[in-house]
Amino acid sequence: MDIYIKPNEKITITARKIVYLKDVGEIWIPGQSTASLGNLVVYQVPEDTEKTYLISVIDIIKAITLKFPDATVNNVGEMDILLTYQKQYKQQNKVWLYSKIVFIALILFTGASTSIMSFHSDAQIPKIFQNYYYMFFGEYNDMPLILAIPYTIGLAIGIILFFNHFSKIYVTKDPTPIEIEMTTYEKETNTSIIDALNRKQKSGE
Repeated sequence: MDIYIKPNEKITITARKIVYLKDVGEIWIPGQSTASLGNLVVYQVPEDTEKTYLISVIDIIKAITLKFPDATVNNVGEMDILLTYQKQYKQQNKVWLYSKIVFIALILFTGASTSIMSFHSDAQIPKIFQNYYYMFFGEYNDMPLILAIPYTIGLAIGIILFFNHFSKIYVTKDPTPIEIEMTTYEKETNTSIIDALNRKQKSGE
């Protein structure tokens, strides 16, 4: 019997210490139901501490072959699974959540505005607009709005197109640059945690 498993990179277990195979990832047995196999215990949280534990795919394969000695287990997913254990379900404080969102938005807005103004100051954009205005109209204008307004609108449109969405409206279905960076950061963080936990296990801590 061939058994295919696809463990996830990170899972969360709340209010219980027993981890079943169905919690870890996807299971597929050609031509058979996976209901009984899904309830197979593959790990038990050893401590009553809320933290991240490491489950090796080897432990999962051992648990499966112990129940099905004649089975051939094929892993098509992760080699190590990060398990986040929580004692109980936690309700998020919406006031605190929205406060953090507003605070971060203000920081980002201030930082972005400062960067744009610094660039304009270094590049002497007002002086460039004055020179363009003189070239096209033959007279000096300290504040050529006919150039500044289209430039401002174009700058806003360019930012929206680059970040691929405005509010909840997406320009395309492709992930935004921020989403790509967040995904990369999450993968690198998970890899670092796995390496650290593997080192702890090898050192016997």
